[in-house]
Amino acid sequence: MPNTNDPFSLSYYSYHLPQELIAQTPVEKRDESRLMIVNRESGKIKHCYFKEIADYIPPGSLMTLNDTKVIPARLYAAKKTGGRLEILLICPLADDTWEAMIKGRVKPGVCFNIENKLSGKVINNEENGRWRIKFDYQGDFNKILTEFGHPPLPPYIKRKAGEDDSCDKLRYQTVYAKAAGAIAAPTAGLHFTESIFNKISAAGIQTNFLTLHVGPGTFLPVKFDDIRKHNLEREIYTIPKVTAEAVNKARAESRRVIAVGTSTLRALESAKNNEGIIQTGTNNTELFIMPGYIFCSAYGLLTNFHLPHSTNLMLVSTFAGHELTMHAYNEAVAKKYRFYSYGDAMLIV
Repeated sequence: MPNTNDPFSLSYYSYHLPQELIAQTPVEKRDESRLMIVNRESGKIKHCYFKEIADYIPPGSLMTLNDTKVIPARLYAAKKTGGRLEILLICPLADDTWEAMIKGRVKPGVCFNIENKLSGKVINNEENGRWRIKFDYQGDFNKILTEFGHPPLPPYIKRKAGEDDSCDKLRYQTVYAKAAGAIAAPTAGLHFTESIFNKISAAGIQTNFLTLHVGPGTFLPVKFDDIRKHNLEREIYTIPKVTAEAVNKARAESRRVIAVGTSTLRALESAKNNEGIIQTGTNNTELFIMPGYIFCSAYGLLTNFHLPHSTNLMLVSTFAGHELTMHAYNEAVAKKYRFYSYGDAMLIV
């Protein structure tokens, strides 16, 4: 029997979620999603709407956001033999080669074509089940990808090949996305609008930005019953000097730092030195936050509701406390919150 009382057991991070609560589309207006306020000290929970978020953050606080931009990394290709492939680009390598995930029957040497604008060849498969592919094209690759690529939606959001995804191209992207490189959106940021930023500023709340390019590790399942055996995939992050200085200054002055999203919190925690000071620069992180981890960079966390057994849920549970987190999730289910990427949000303070 699985041990549901062991914080390092995968079953410890289980909860029941009816399928109908998994959001398949975004709400009509970004800031009209629901917002649950969870107080770590009192254990109290409040319910409101995201457009009211400035009312729950003290003036002088600092909100740090991830400005990564999602690339149109999903491609639908035709093999020369007539079969179909679904390609998810992971990261560029060199000389027009990419690491990719591929759905469909494929082997090294297979050639494919995308809308007669982009052709490619499967070079080889890697030990981790990924493939290395090489593209051949005329013109600007990024422009071709923008025209023929599709948003890399997570597998629980169902779309058919050829389905109109103009809404996803707009909404599976934050309004402040800047640095292209992610293959999954930093979903806590999807609720922000220019109006929200104006309200936050008027309330005396500062904002700044960092970049962490969210990779496949955000949706790959944990396969071990003992979560300590799981390794997160490497992701690249950049902490600008102005952001590092602002976070360090806020913490030194005992002002609250609110991390917008688990990716932001992981980047901040990855960038701290032995004294807990946030360092500027670009680096890689494989930080997997689980019970026993001591946070030092942020007082609060804004996040969406995550999948059972996911590393993001483990991070949230570590940050807020497991009992309070599960209570909040069960209440979200009872009150029919919308879950996952296009779902509602939770502010933990």
